[in-house]
Amino acid sequence: MATPRVVLLTKANCHLCEEARAAVGRVTAALGLGWSEELVDNQPDLRERYAEEIPVVLVDGVQRDFWKIDEARLERVLQRAMAQ
Repeated sequence: MATPRVVLLTKANCHLCEEARAAVGRVTAALGLGWSEELVDNQPDLRERYAEEIPVVLVDGVQRDFWKIDEARLERVLQRAMAQ
């Protein structure tokens, strides 16, 4: 069973980021996975690339969701990644 790398890209003073943290936390906890968070505020390349899409969920480096995190979709993506 593979362990997917889940990263949540956030920025300061972002109300959607707070909601995204909770959503990602619930889904990963239910699957027994960890996740990490990266602030884009001091990373010009990430800030430019994702601009208005923050918060963004990356799974194994691939953007899987942004703004409002769909927990059911994230769970499906992670289950597929774990099955590989």
